[in-house]
Amino acid sequence: MKPMTEEHLAVLRRHMVEMIAIHTDLASEELGKAALDARVMAAMRRMPRHLFVPALVAPYAYQDMPLPIGFDKTVSQPFIVALMTDLLAPQPHEAVLEIGTGLGYQTAILAELAGQVWSVEIIEEFASRAEALLQGLGLSNVGIRVGDGSRGWAEHAPFDKILVTAAAEQTPPALLKQLKPGGRLVLPLGSEEAQFLTVIGKDEAGQLETRQLIPVRFSRLETA
Repeated sequence: MKPMTEEHLAVLRRHMVEMIAIHTDLASEELGKAALDARVMAAMRRMPRHLFVPALVAPYAYQDMPLPIGFDKTVSQPFIVALMTDLLAPQPHEAVLEIGTGLGYQTAILAELAGQVWSVEIIEEFASRAEALLQGLGLSNVGIRVGDGSRGWAEHAPFDKILVTAAAEQTPPALLKQLKPGGRLVLPLGSEEAQFLTVIGKDEAGQLETRQLIPVRFSRLETA
């Protein structure tokens, strides 16, 4: 592949964001909105997705599709990354827990928008590669550890927001416990055959409210 200029890459990212906007508009009835947050879209325009995928699939980095990253895992399609980030609504003063770092693309988007991101990845090779990529981009507000994501990261709890990038049949109890009152958790929930993108809110009294959105397909949340 001929090396692309920064100008060309920027054009591809803009086109990707346009595709996300079209996809959002088409799904507006299920989502309850016709457009995603401008901060999220700006972060998607800035972040070099091609750095977070293997070189073999880098030419496809700005197409709205998931891409393989090894170990039978994928980086989610840009629309899903943007949508999950929008639903989470991370703010500059908030601490976010991410479960499933992968190679760090979703982590990087979160780091652009949140005050601090703590990310747990079960595959050591992914964690070390993601750490190097994020540091190379100057994203210093991210901490990564290797471990069982279903247990969260108790040392840094409670979290304002939690994002899970792997599917579980039930929400791991540790994650609900580590979510602050007034916080929000976004994850794919359900069986392998029927997963739905799900938003769980915890009110100030600790009561949970669950909202299912669109059907999705994620790899299973691995536990140690």
